Amino acid sequence: MPTRPWTCAPPVRSARTPDRAALTGARWSAARSSAAPGGIHGPAATIAHTTPERRGAPCGISSPDRGIHLILARPIPRACFSASRIKRAWFRAPPCPRAFFLRPLRVGMTMPTMRPHDRNESPTDADVAVVGNGPVGAALSVLLAQRGLRVTVLERRPRPYTLPRATSFDGETARLLAGTGIGDLVGRITEPATGYQWHTAAGETLLDIAFSPGGRYGWPDANTMHQPALERLLADRAAALPGVTVLRGHRVVDIGERDERVTLTVETDDGADREVTARWVVGCDGANSFVREHLGVPVTDLGFSYEWLLCDVELREPREFTPTNVQVCDPARPTTLVGSGPGHRRWEFMRLPGESSAELNREETAWRLLKPYGVTPETARLLRSTTYIFRAAWADEWRSGRVLLAGDAAHLMPPFAGQGMCSGVRDAANLAWKLDLTLRGLADASLLDTYAEERGQHVKESILSSVQLGRVICVTDPAAAADRDATVLAGRRGRTEPGAPEAAKPLTAGLLRGPAGGQPAGAVVPQARVSGENGTGLFDEVVGRGFVLLTTEDPRPALGADRCAFLAALDTRVVRLSPPGAARPAGENGESGAEGLTDVVDTDGVYGGWLAEHGATALLVRPDYHVFGAASGAEGTAALVDDLRERLAAPVPAGAASRAA
Repeated sequence: MPTRPWTCAPPVRSARTPDRAALTGARWSAARSSAAPGGIHGPAATIAHTTPERRGAPCGISSPDRGIHLILARPIPRACFSASRIKRAWFRAPPCPRAFFLRPLRVGMTMPTMRPHDRNESPTDADVAVVGNGPVGAALSVLLAQRGLRVTVLERRPRPYTLPRATSFDGETARLLAGTGIGDLVGRITEPATGYQWHTAAGETLLDIAFSPGGRYGWPDANTMHQPALERLLADRAAALPGVTVLRGHRVVDIGERDERVTLTVETDDGADREVTARWVVGCDGANSFVREHLGVPVTDLGFSYEWLLCDVELREPREFTPTNVQVCDPARPTTLVGSGPGHRRWEFMRLPGESSAELNREETAWRLLKPYGVTPETARLLRSTTYIFRAAWADEWRSGRVLLAGDAAHLMPPFAGQGMCSGVRDAANLAWKLDLTLRGLADASLLDTYAEERGQHVKESILSSVQLGRVICVTDPAAAADRDATVLAGRRGRTEPGAPEAAKPLTAGLLRGPAGGQPAGAVVPQARVSGENGTGLFDEVVGRGFVLLTTEDPRPALGADRCAFLAALDTRVVRLSPPGAARPAGENGESGAEGLTDVVDTDGVYGGWLAEHGATALLVRPDYHVFGAASGAEGTAALVDDLRERLAAPVPAGAASRAA
């Protein structure tokens, strides 16, 4: 985000009493010496923020020794501090729309320039309210707050859930999670998986996929993890962002929409009721989503479900499992073995026909089934053993007015493709930038209809694929299993090398260049190393994230001021690519970013090859790394930008043309 030197305006007296939206907190404790006769102004308006557990909601005042200060961008008259106003404001006031939360000011510090939605008054507590604080809700809240939005997260659990659900994510999802600002820490909580195999009861290989530690998206193809550790990283990241307010022990019990706002009625753990208002609401509240049920959204259920015993263990001594993930297709007991992060593994055992849930769901049963794999009370600690029933289902509607669904609230899938949490993170990445553009007035609200169009079709394909895999795995009839094994083994005859995982599924509809654009529109752009003026690294880290116009020539002369202004308003990175072996840019081309040009060298040769493969000299890439469209030549690149602007129906903001010139 651009920065500017922070300067305090001269004190201005104001006798105007602000409206209730301006009363952004309570328990004000400004010292008498801080108050000018007509109100608090200028440098004297540096006052401490509330305690960390209440940070951001509402903006109460605490002792300055905590080192976090609230810098008010307009005077607050003495009338704000009356006891009656404080009492009314304490539980209901929204976060301050005209304030920055800062560390103590130091000489030479700079302040961020306010985004358009920061400068506009908002009558709501938040720009976006997220219901549910699992990995999908947490990732979404961080992605929104990083764009300058005010986010309130409502989580019914009073404390974080300490047991894992998901156990891994793919390379594309790792790239999306890195976009939340936790990329440097992901390696501490994950272990790359080496491969995935299916075995017959006799140990023959039905399926063999090898995973690379450096996949096509710049991350390992498969990353095993202990989910609570991932959620802690996201929670810490959210806590570092001033725009995020997480309210635990807050259960949403009603939702109402009126006058371009949504009102959530919330029941707290102590039995009190309160209201939270937002311009948009996203239900990330899981399989038993209250948001989905309240909206009356119909669900398509494929009726494919089986019950399995899940056993999470913590190994007492390090052990190597090769490959990391194995599916035992034994009709006597289909079994799954997967890594779940450093020092953790999971076994899952299918309930057999005629076997009762109560019999399977016993700790002694878990130890009995684990023993053949060398897992005993002496070698491992059983963190959990419980039965669960997977489902294959999706919501038929993902948006109702100003309320949207994401994650398990929108879709459920069998575990066999490992795409449950991955799909939810893709939802968050797809939705965050679209909400941002809508709230900033850079796109019509109809842009959010493309969220359901794109993600809905995408997850349907993933669910159907998972069901197909499950139908092969969940076979308990010995004769049917024998036929399956014979057919698959015959198809593998002569194959000695393992296969590779497929590329991420492309989008086939939504905000993509029209049919004339063809491929690679909708594909996920790969990530490889490039060299810029500050060194060599992965593309996202060197160039930055957001919209990217990647070209082999400087496109600015052909684009002109108007198109450059449009790209600047979208915070687009305009990047000129040089072939491998070219001299590393030294920064002589001026500032990098949307208003200038970033020069990089295609260190690994991936991007030049990708452009050549598609007969293009330019790619326009969306913030979720899906390609909007490709073009060739200067005129084609200009038409590509025009196409995006037309699809967004976004006017050029006043003054943007002069800034981009």
